[in-house]
Amino acid sequence: MTNPHQPLREAAVRVEVVLPCLDEAEALPWVLDRMPPGYRAIVVDNGSSDGSADLARSLGALVVSEPRRGFGAACHAGLLAATAEFVCFCDCDASLDPAELPSLVGPVQDGTADLVLGRRRPTARGAWPLHARLANAELARRLRARTGAPLHDLGPMRAARRGRLLDLGLGDRRSGYPLEMVLAADAAGMRIAEREVAYRPRSGRSKVTGTVRGTRQAVQDMGALLAAPAPTLLVLAKSPVPGRVKTRLTPACTPEQAAALAEAALADTLGTLGRVPAGRRILVLEGAPGRWLPEGWEVLPQAGGGLDVRLAKAFAAVSGDAPALLVGMDTPQLSARTLAEALAPAARAGVDAWFGPAADGGFWTLGLARPDAEQARRLLLGVPMSTRTTGAVLRGRLAAAGLHVVDLPVLTDVDTVAEAAEVAELAPETRFADTWRALAPTALTSTPALGGTTR
Repeated sequence: MTNPHQPLREAAVRVEVVLPCLDEAEALPWVLDRMPPGYRAIVVDNGSSDGSADLARSLGALVVSEPRRGFGAACHAGLLAATAEFVCFCDCDASLDPAELPSLVGPVQDGTADLVLGRRRPTARGAWPLHARLANAELARRLRARTGAPLHDLGPMRAARRGRLLDLGLGDRRSGYPLEMVLAADAAGMRIAEREVAYRPRSGRSKVTGTVRGTRQAVQDMGALLAAPAPTLLVLAKSPVPGRVKTRLTPACTPEQAAALAEAALADTLGTLGRVPAGRRILVLEGAPGRWLPEGWEVLPQAGGGLDVRLAKAFAAVSGDAPALLVGMDTPQLSARTLAEALAPAARAGVDAWFGPAADGGFWTLGLARPDAEQARRLLLGVPMSTRTTGAVLRGRLAAAGLHVVDLPVLTDVDTVAEAAEVAELAPETRFADTWRALAPTALTSTPALGGTTR
């Protein structure tokens, strides 16, 4: 084991371990001493009064303070503080042995799983109170029925890539955080696995599952998450055929180059939305699908008519209780985390719509919490599309309808070569940026885009 009194050099850190901590001074020395080589502890102090934070710091851990009480608040603060590619979570009460973490990290590192949970095996009587064990078994049963994931324990020891977890946009800050992570991971297409780990009697008194009241609260938090429908994600797009897409990129680009950029932007958009937790992913397409279409996407043909009509009919096709959010193919710099955080169950309370303005005066996304055909028609039909006022008119209609709207960040639509260069610079690791650099058109214009969401 590593010496906990000698902090790891940054270069030596391969995995970081988030340890939510509330008055765990008794257990901390043992827990920190059990960290495997290359693993750094992030102790998240959640309001301890027993000196846990100072003790953890003296033992070489990175200490983060999270004043908001709640298991999820502490876990997420640790996730945000982590910088390593791989992140683990573990209780800080000595009930779980950090020395077993490599068995969970291994499948993530070798690419056979994306999220691995420790299935607890009690080592002594009283290690797992009966009421907590029964509640866990029922939640695991409901989880299997909902997701199909082969899980038997919603255990707190787990491992994943940090970036994938951040993309999930987890919003619960109480006892539902562990369940939300699994639900969101499944809805984002992550492969989930279990590995057995020993479960010992904890040190000190449990603040959650060690009490009937705490267990009841955890079950309530998790039940609300299980009842929340996963959102539907829609992409409105044209098949990237030369001469039919991104025509404003010519003549600086040839029609073939413009189509290549359109294909790259569409592939980036579909890939990003594939990492956002969703119940359905639907491509509303003008034209035929091609090699750029990932698995798991439904394809619906676009309706005829103007853009306002096509948008309204896209929402009408998914009327129901699940939120629906529609984006175009013109913002390859879009972040999965931006959408996932906005659509997380905890963030949806009281929200009726989501609106993403574009820098050119249009909009890059519109979401409805309870989409129906009539609402979509009232909001969209007659909105002048591809003008400098498109976004303002639509945003005004949302307000006039009395809807509580969450405004998302302003993004640049790619309609001109100047905008293409800007977006490629903003998102250099995207397929769009790679394609732009490969094409390197010699003529760049700075003509401002006149439209909104041109599709």
